This record gives sequence, structure tokens and C-alpha cells, in this order.
Amino acid sequence: MTDRPRSPRIAPLSAPQPGSQAEELLGSVTTTTGPATNIFRTLVRHPGLFRRWLPFGGKLLAGKLPARDRELAILRTGWRCGSEYEWGQHVLIGRAAGLTDEEILRIQAGPAAPGWEPSDALLLRAADELHDDSCIQESTWSELAARYDDRQLIELLMLIGHYHMVAYTLNSLGVQREPGVPGFTS
Repeated sequence: MTDRPRSPRIAPLSAPQPGSQAEELLGSVTTTTGPATNIFRTLVRHPGLFRRWLPFGGKLLAGKLPARDRELAILRTGWRCGSEYEWGQHVLIGRAAGLTDEEILRIQAGPAAPGWEPSDALLLRAADELHDDSCIQESTWSELAARYDDRQLIELLMLIGHYHMVAYTLNSLGVQREPGVPGFTS
């Protein structure tokens, strides 16, 4: 695995100018777990992309999938992508969605780890298959289709793909976790 930057390659915006586009955009950000400021203060440096990305990401966080299922898929994606920032933020969100600390740690071991309910292992397997092969196998798809409707299936694919993009961006930009946000060993 490539070494991750230990400091930001593009620094988060420290304080937007009053009345600026960045201030307006950052003022529209809401989080469920407290300060996830470094991601937003970094990405707002490209206001046009930020303005379009934020509603899409927000829709995925308040979509058709149950919150717990969504967080299982995001956490597995963050783990597989080696994105400690994404992992830490979604540990907090996952706990709020009902994941236990034991389950969160077990996500690292993957879908074959003992203790998973079949429906939870299915989500982790789907994330792994997309990560490894950019496509979900037919047997996994059949199980997902028995559980989710069409909108949820599309959303799951978009969710995992979106969080790959976010992980790649966070990793390459060197976005640092905020104080108190857990890392891979927390």
C-alpha cells in the first residue's frame, strides 16, 4: 500500500472571508456527529465541485437504505480503501446508527468473520466485490435483490462507489482527522 501523506497536501481553509462563496457553502454543511471540518474546509477550495458534491453526498446519507446497512457498507469501503479519515467519521456515524464497537471492529475482518448475521455479511461482501472487481457477483446480487427494492439496490451501488471516490480524495489530499475522531486502532 502506498504511504499516506502525514500532513495535508492542500491545507483546509482556515477561515473563509465573510460574505465569500466559501463561507456560504460551509454554512450549508450539517453533520450528525460534530466537527467533520477538515474534509469540508479542504474540498471547499473547489467551490464549483463542492456545491454539486455536497447535496449528492447528503442524499446518500439520508436515502432509502437503513442507516445501519449504509454504515456497514461505508465502513467496509473506508477500511478496504485505507481511508482513516473516512473510517473515523463513520465509526461515529455508525455508532449513532446502532452499530456496536464489536461490530465496527469486526468490519475490518470482513464478511467471513464469525459472528455476522447473514444480512450484514452480505453488505460487506457486496462492498468487497465492488472494491475487488468493480462488479457484484450474480449470487450476491440475487441475495441483495431479495432484500432491497430497485431504488435501494441502485443506492447501495452509488453509495459504495461514492465512498471510494471520497476515500481516494481524502487519502491523496492528506486530509487529517479532527481531534477525538477514532482511527483504525481506536
